[in-house]
Amino acid sequence: MLLITLCTVLILLITGFTSLEITKPKTNSIPFQNILLEPVSLASASDFAVLAGSSINNTGNSRIDGEVGLSPGFWVGGFSQEVFVWTQNIKSSKSTQAKLDLTAAYNDAETRRSKDVVHLHGNIGGLTLTPGLYNSTSSLSISTGNLTFDAMGKPDAVFIIQIASRLSTRPETKVVLKGGALASNIFWQIGETATFGSHSTFKGTVMALKSIKFFNGASLDGRGLSRGGEVDLASNTIKR
Repeated sequence: MLLITLCTVLILLITGFTSLEITKPKTNSIPFQNILLEPVSLASASDFAVLAGSSINNTGNSRIDGEVGLSPGFWVGGFSQEVFVWTQNIKSSKSTQAKLDLTAAYNDAETRRSKDVVHLHGNIGGLTLTPGLYNSTSSLSISTGNLTFDAMGKPDAVFIIQIASRLSTRPETKVVLKGGALASNIFWQIGETATFGSHSTFKGTVMALKSIKFFNGASLDGRGLSRGGEVDLASNTIKR
């Protein structure tokens, strides 16, 4: 019986069919890009940690390091008196100009092209991205594992991620910086909505065409900028 078992295993190994190959995890290889990207210019929008198009809604004690703006919407709710919001109902030209600059920045990021572009899809948790341009023709998520940005010792290295549809993160997931990477040099251009799970940690400038939603305790090292939709907060920390 032992001899028969050993022979069977040898046959399977020779033919390349083993249960180990069926169950072993897939490895994701991200090609290195040689192109050096220029950062996306945010102009006056760079002053804002939160910028929305239709409304800004907050529950709980959110801490925001940076300015908060709304244009052309009027509704802002849930903030303490310590949080000043630039809106059209106080005739703020600042929020209006910031939205114009955001639109220009969004269009710049969306139209970037590179022969070295790397195409992403599905769950990008567990990947390590090096400097360059990344593109998804659908939606991206960080659903298992953390996402790492590695500047490879170049603190001025730029990352641009173009997403045609939605971006979402599951609770407790993290974006990690390595090799001198800076959150200020990571730009997310999102064709629809961005949703951040509770107590997740995210990095970079998020430029969404529609809404941005932060669930309870989620934090962002960067900016949450919505061109046409609302931004919803729930006891979040946003550090520009």
